[in-house]
Amino acid sequence: MKPGEIEQYQRHLSLDGFGEQNQQKLKESSVLVVGAGGLGCPALQYLVGAGVGRIGIVDDDKVEISNLQRQILFSHADKGKHKSKIAASKLSGINPFIKIEPHTVRLTKENCESLLNDYDLVVDGTDNFSSRYLINDACVLFNKPLIHGSINRFEGMVSVFNYQSGPTYRCLFPEQPDPTSIPSCAEAGVLGVLPGIIGSMQAMEAIKVLTGLGTPLSGKVLLYNALNQSTQVIELSVDPQNKLIDSLPEPMTHCGSSLIDYHAVIQEISEIQLQEMMLADSNLQILDVRESWERELVSIQPSLHVPLGNLPLLQNGIEGIELDPKKNLVVYCKAGIRSRTACETLQNFGHSNLFNLSNGMDGWMGTFPDSITIG
Repeated sequence: MKPGEIEQYQRHLSLDGFGEQNQQKLKESSVLVVGAGGLGCPALQYLVGAGVGRIGIVDDDKVEISNLQRQILFSHADKGKHKSKIAASKLSGINPFIKIEPHTVRLTKENCESLLNDYDLVVDGTDNFSSRYLINDACVLFNKPLIHGSINRFEGMVSVFNYQSGPTYRCLFPEQPDPTSIPSCAEAGVLGVLPGIIGSMQAMEAIKVLTGLGTPLSGKVLLYNALNQSTQVIELSVDPQNKLIDSLPEPMTHCGSSLIDYHAVIQEISEIQLQEMMLADSNLQILDVRESWERELVSIQPSLHVPLGNLPLLQNGIEGIELDPKKNLVVYCKAGIRSRTACETLQNFGHSNLFNLSNGMDGWMGTFPDSITIG
């Protein structure tokens, strides 16, 4: 090692049971981190600090202010910039002795082989099931160990998949759930510290796999609850059928169909379809079911507002809110999950012409940025 590296890794080199041999293993290793968000940021920082010789970052997202509550690599000055490039730049300042490669793309079934083939191990820092199943199946197909982490509100999970004939992600969750049935972190929220804890655990598992230290969480799933600081480790068995991967899965989305079925009780629609309805239907009702603080930031106008939790009050009447159950009603939230739940509630109240804006306010802002009302 170079003199600067010896100084950089001094605490590892003097650590009984780690030493120069394991540090050299890290230097000769490569890791691909998919997602530079809440999980990816802490995992990347500790892998970079530990001295993994080459690290790839796959993320095509740009920094948003709402990221800063938990994505600790970024600042207000980074708003609108690509996460992978900003992360690579800042991480290079932590450790100049390693190579950091930003990939400003979204991982797809078309590009995942070329990306994974260049690295020894994959760390999954994504936040949706479609990506998780793609990453898992690609790691099985191309024989790469996978360090998995996921979070939801106050809880997190860590495991090591596809390691030394161990279980895969599909041994835990055999089939993809419907994306519309499970809220994302954007919808359900997440405690800001939680991804830092889980992401750090992912980095620890990656270091264990790369060096051979300790016992990785292969065949085990660690569950963490932040509210009571409890952990639970459950055993996971291998299902040989889940090793028989010969193709990669198609992405699952909830972006709505291209045609509206006006006879359906609840119909998923896109931003374009909503705009067409607003132009064609002067009696169209639009309902925002986000929280008040969200509506204060940005909204679609004209629209009424009832937070999802207050919807049951509609049966008893809410002052200033009158909805005609016979007229078309479009419901929206941030990303289409809460609004779908609202549609189901309204259906029980007798509404028969319900439309869910599938991609919510996020999709509307991306498609019609000049039409939104701020504040």
